[in-house]
Amino acid sequence: MDLRRVYLYEDPSAATLDLRAVAGHVRQVLGVPTSVRKEFFRHHPVPDLDEIAAKIAATRVTDLSRPLVPMGSPPPALALFERRLLETPERRVPGVLYDGFRLQGILRSALPPKERTLAVAHVAFTSRLPGTFDDADRRYHARAVVLGFPAIVSTSGLVEAPAKPRGFYAAKRGLRIDSADARYEALKQEYAGRFLDWDDPRLTQVAKGYALQAVLHQVTGEAFCDDADCVLFNAHWQEEMLHAQVESGLLCARHRKVAEGLRGGRRSRRR
Repeated sequence: MDLRRVYLYEDPSAATLDLRAVAGHVRQVLGVPTSVRKEFFRHHPVPDLDEIAAKIAATRVTDLSRPLVPMGSPPPALALFERRLLETPERRVPGVLYDGFRLQGILRSALPPKERTLAVAHVAFTSRLPGTFDDADRRYHARAVVLGFPAIVSTSGLVEAPAKPRGFYAAKRGLRIDSADARYEALKQEYAGRFLDWDDPRLTQVAKGYALQAVLHQVTGEAFCDDADCVLFNAHWQEEMLHAQVESGLLCARHRKVAEGLRGGRRSRRR
């Protein structure tokens, strides 16, 4: 496929995310012109903010054990919350799960027709936490990335979707604490470095790999890689994610060839 350009969209709530560094990495690895845009709906303003807010509110997952059934009109309070979030995307949305594919469809509908082409890759970074329904265990799971068009990379998902070390959860249950408890912060310090936290300085490095996942999926149709050392690895645990993205930070040999082919194809077309 002739991929002409990649656009990355900012998440204003992510203080430690340097999206320009991510764009530079994608450009270097794939040889595709890559640039940074403002938050998705700030770059692609919609004519009716209330309508989009209501549509987003309708993607909220309220029952993890059932696929989302679209509601006719969401409660006004939820629609108002989403409107305020659209107006101030610097706010982070904790504890709210959205149906990732339905959210993706809303973003896709906001793209201008000339950019609604697979020759252009759009990767929207967002604080919203997307989930997808797994038919195997009949429940929703939070996701760090929703591949497709446009792709969604959730900065909340990078923190919340891959599981923390097992010992962390055992200790949390033993102490009977929640995230609002001061002892929770002490517990996080005990496991410091073993998972990505909010405003983590490693966020940019992790985002580089997920941006590559999003773009290469659009090119190849392959979702993930089975090599635990590859940045395209589908990590289910935080330690797996940090190993692939930070300790390794590289594509596997097979995916390096894919990237080299993409760069080589662009050079040939320029001659």
